[in-house]
Amino acid sequence: MSTKIHMIEVNEATAAALKERADERGLTVPDLLAEFASVEFPPLDIPDDQIAELDRRWTAVRDGASSVPHDKVVRWLKTWGTPAFKPWRDR
Repeated sequence: MSTKIHMIEVNEATAAALKERADERGLTVPDLLAEFASVEFPPLDIPDDQIAELDRRWTAVRDGASSVPHDKVVRWLKTWGTPAFKPWRDR
C-alpha cells in the first residue's frame, strides 16, 4: 500500500522545534506529527464564544491595547504552588 505524501511549509523555528521534539521522543518528524493529529490527542472542544473572546482580545492587543509585560507574567507563574502565590487580581 502506498502512502500519499503532502508537503507542509513551516518557518525555520517551527521546523527546528519539531525536529528537536521528534529526536527527544525517538521519532521522525512525520511520526511525531501523525501522533499529534491522532485520536490520542483529540481536538479541544472550545465553545465558539470563547474563541470569539480570545480573538477579540488578541485584536485589541495587536491594535495597541495595553498588556502585561512578559517578565511580570513569568514572575507570577513562578509563584504557582508556593506560599507566595496570589491570584492575578490580588498580586
